[in-house]
Amino acid sequence: MAQAVAEETLINGVDVTALGEKAEALRSDPGLGKSRFRITNRWLGCGRNRSTVAGFHALRQDIPHEQTFELEADEPPVLLGTDEGANPVEYLLHALASCLTTSLVYHAAVRGIHIEEVESTLEGDLDIRGFMGLAPDVRKGYQNITVTFRVKSDAPAAKLRELANFSPVFDVVSHGTKVDLKIETRA
Repeated sequence: MAQAVAEETLINGVDVTALGEKAEALRSDPGLGKSRFRITNRWLGCGRNRSTVAGFHALRQDIPHEQTFELEADEPPVLLGTDEGANPVEYLLHALASCLTTSLVYHAAVRGIHIEEVESTLEGDLDIRGFMGLAPDVRKGYQNITVTFRVKSDAPAAKLRELANFSPVFDVVSHGTKVDLKIETRA
């Protein structure tokens, strides 16, 4: 019988009991919610660079990942790179897709909404003349991003869209976030 009860707490692969306990702890002590995520990055030549993700700060403590993650970035040959990794604007689309998906699945689970499948396609429109400084009136980043989800669930699309809106990356991309850029030089 205990096995059956344990299985009922999993919806969409999410342990809703454990998630509820975390939410209650955050309600009781809002300071636990303050988090800081970090990466380090090293340039490897031309358009290639590598970011390393080793841990983050949450729940008032530094938490190491069980393994260190390395993210390779490069540019395609048409942009003079060696194509040894996705380029940074493609990583942004990946971050947006994965965060929207996770947010949708977790928030659906908490509400008892079962999801069988989620797939998405993202496309971003970017005019490279902005990045190259050739047209000062052209934005350097994406002018528009289109996200199309295909979700197998009994829930209506409007409800699923509402749940995806909890995504932190969607918030950053759609509302902007202040970025403090500091450059230290070395001799």
